[in-house]
Amino acid sequence: MISFLLYKGIVIGVIFTITLLIAAYSTYAERKVAAFMQDRIGPDRAGPFGILQPLADGLKFIMKEEIIPNVSNKLLFILGPCIGMLTALMAGVIIPWGNTLIVNGNEYSLQIADLNIGILYVFGVVSIGVYGIMIGGWASNNKFSLLGAIRASAQMISYEIAMGLSIIALIIMTGTLSLGEIDVLQAGGAGNDWNFWNVVYQPLGFVIFLICAFAECNRTPFDLPECETELVGGYHTEYSSMKLGFYLFAEYINMFISSAVISTLYFGGYNFPFMNNLGLDHNTITVLGTIALFAKIFFFIFFFMWIRWTVPRFRYDQLMNLGWKMLIPLAVANIFVTGLVLILTRG
Repeated sequence: MISFLLYKGIVIGVIFTITLLIAAYSTYAERKVAAFMQDRIGPDRAGPFGILQPLADGLKFIMKEEIIPNVSNKLLFILGPCIGMLTALMAGVIIPWGNTLIVNGNEYSLQIADLNIGILYVFGVVSIGVYGIMIGGWASNNKFSLLGAIRASAQMISYEIAMGLSIIALIIMTGTLSLGEIDVLQAGGAGNDWNFWNVVYQPLGFVIFLICAFAECNRTPFDLPECETELVGGYHTEYSSMKLGFYLFAEYINMFISSAVISTLYFGGYNFPFMNNLGLDHNTITVLGTIALFAKIFFFIFFFMWIRWTVPRFRYDQLMNLGWKMLIPLAVANIFVTGLVLILTRG
């Protein structure tokens, strides 16, 4: 029991550290990607090639003066960014970061908790995240913050519906809500080919889920809750110092977790082509699978950044029309088509 708790503590600590590091250096990567696309250099002062820029930014947030408006609700003003950061970190506990490791005859999972309702857990945590934004915007007692919070909550609720419907088709096909079991099913019989990945069978569901992930993370072209031209800074207009840092950091953590969920649900997770034909031992395959998973995650993080500097922001009516009039009907149609195909093929 003690060894089990110690192992789980180590896994939690490692995943927590990796999540924070990737979120921190996503800010650096985004600025470098933007600089490359705009024919600029990007950060190059703090350390070689600007590699220490995230540390400098974090130190600046910590050292900045803490300002709490007199007209704000101080308790909720502090609670808002805390909820946003907490819920962003909570979603990573059910993601299978790799297969099992065998040490001294004991098998250890690289997943903190393999819940049989893992997908429902993700949606539950994501739903709580909107409260952090709404509370922060309302507690600021600023009209721009309130409008940004209202926009964010309406947008996230609207796109959560389409996201949930897109997942229903995947659940019908796999017959499970566990992310660990979904990973295992994508290994196929031999675990040596990508044609067992769910994206092959659910391409429309993947596209809908990906678009909704952009909206859930408030990423361009769905960044209307914090657009500078209309709402100054949106729901975090009145925030400064590390409270503002929590909101900004939570956005990058959500982007990392969204990329991990997409990779797990649709792109095989830690499975990769010909993994069982390499003739390597179980632990080596597990390590290579974890590397493959993070390679997929980094690709989707780059894709998030590429879209930001390529696609212009939607108008708010276009955003709502896309969610309610296009994505939701397409997701419902995908459910019916998936069910019909399964009835015809499985009898």
